[in-house]
Amino acid sequence: MAAGATGTSEGARAKEPKTRFAATYGKSLPPVGFIGFCARNPADCKPAGGKALKLAMSPERWNLLFQVNTYVNGKIAPVSDQDLYGEPEYWTYPTDAGDCEDYLLLKKKYLEGLGFPPSALLITVVLDERNEGHAVLTVTTDEGDFILDNRRNDIRRWNDLEYTYLKRQSPRDPRSWLAMAKDKTITNGFVAGGTRR
Repeated sequence: MAAGATGTSEGARAKEPKTRFAATYGKSLPPVGFIGFCARNPADCKPAGGKALKLAMSPERWNLLFQVNTYVNGKIAPVSDQDLYGEPEYWTYPTDAGDCEDYLLLKKKYLEGLGFPPSALLITVVLDERNEGHAVLTVTTDEGDFILDNRRNDIRRWNDLEYTYLKRQSPRDPRSWLAMAKDKTITNGFVAGGTRR
């Protein structure tokens, strides 16, 4: 995943006091892999227009989230971009293999096809438990921010995971990114580099 170097725990930590919604702290640079993805798929990176909404949840929507998360996690084999494409960061829709951002791109595409608003499906860059770069899909709902992760089939609230949150897409414009750490030198440093499944 997009990680220029191992990071620090200066981002939003999952161990902070329980809050339903993750905070953001202004603009951040997008990951380099995302820039390449948008150059190849410009229609998938356009602002949807209208007001950014938190998704109103229902049992049916929870079921769809679970089904899509589980399906994609089972369908795609974890393989690094370096092994698949010969480069450290190549974001794309996977067919049978990919790394963390490829999983979340496919989940986002499926959920949008099921009527979920793009403004509620935000690509998010984190540091995992080993302080390595990783990407997940944040679903912003009226019940809080929840994470779809290729490493687990259950869906958890953002602060129930041992992740340090660095940055995520803006709900108003998917090409804009927001820092999730007060120190933007940390979030802006995570735009290129090593691959993590």
